Amino acid sequence: MFPVEFSEIARDGGARAGIATTHRGTYATPCFMPVGTRGAIKYLSAADYEQLGAQIVLGNTYHLMLRPGAETVAHFGGLGAFAGWGGLTLTDSGGFQVFSLDPDVDDDGVTFKSTYDGSKHRFTPESAVHTQQLLGADIQMVLDVCPPLPSPPHVVRTALERTSAWAMRAKNSHVRDNQSLFGIVQGGIDVNMRIESAQRTAELNFDGYGIGGLSVGETRDEMVPAMAAAVAHLPSNRPRYLMGVGDPASLVEAVNLGVDQFDCVLQTRLGRHGTALTSTGRVNLKRAEFVLSDDPIDAQCSCMVCRRHSRGYIRHLFQVGEPTASRLVSLHNVAWTIELMNQMRRAIIDGTFATFRHELLAVWGNAMGSATS
Repeated sequence: MFPVEFSEIARDGGARAGIATTHRGTYATPCFMPVGTRGAIKYLSAADYEQLGAQIVLGNTYHLMLRPGAETVAHFGGLGAFAGWGGLTLTDSGGFQVFSLDPDVDDDGVTFKSTYDGSKHRFTPESAVHTQQLLGADIQMVLDVCPPLPSPPHVVRTALERTSAWAMRAKNSHVRDNQSLFGIVQGGIDVNMRIESAQRTAELNFDGYGIGGLSVGETRDEMVPAMAAAVAHLPSNRPRYLMGVGDPASLVEAVNLGVDQFDCVLQTRLGRHGTALTSTGRVNLKRAEFVLSDDPIDAQCSCMVCRRHSRGYIRHLFQVGEPTASRLVSLHNVAWTIELMNQMRRAIIDGTFATFRHELLAVWGNAMGSATS
């Protein structure tokens, strides 16, 4: 394994800005990682990722091992080469998708059906590692158990125990020295179980650490203490990754606690349906009030969509069913979120993060919008 060394360059309260170093390159934090589930971010290409300033793009092991198959991706030189993307890549274990399918779970692994043809498949901690080694991402995640929330304590406890046991098995089976392996913290919204899971995961000395099982139905008030409990017991010299969280309020709250990187499908999911993320909140561009609007999606945004197109034009595209509409708003939402992370980084370096957080929460604090990948 290749440890992802984290170098902190600035701190403001609990928030930190830094540089994370992988085998193949570095990335600046805080960092938002767009999700390319099946090898592409929906409606976007690798050329778009570069133009948007993405540093890391995700792939989903569950979908890629089913189609086109991990061996096929390996034939092309790994996920990045397959997609024509020269930046860094990260693959999740596919566990979140598998556990959303009501699979058969035991202490050894999980058996599930393909969403494509109904065929049966099995993941173990070892096979998840092997599959991701074939996919060739720069960072891979261990197979974990993500319990739904709310769940009774015994369900969360079982998920924690299996996640810990599987983490050790994954660590022991990982042999690719140019690929990093991240452990995952579980524990639901129980602060004590979060602490225990973080401590047990940190003892295994992973290359980085994911915080999983949040943004799955709990409120932000429930999420933040659970997240804080985990972060407090994770090493400061490794990156901390809050998995599947991308709404602006949760992002700024997580950064405030010392989380470094994030992923979410929210940006493109909203974009496909005409909702834009802006400095004044969520905007539904399909609304009739924008029919004659020559304003950009967000006057404070400098992305290529806001520089070129009006709200009125984009509304027209949605009205006539033109797929370009979904592409344009998705591009904007990803660009807007990447710039939001850049703004957080600058605020940390300048020592103004508390003010930045207060102003962002004044706009987004009561907005609904979290989504999982």
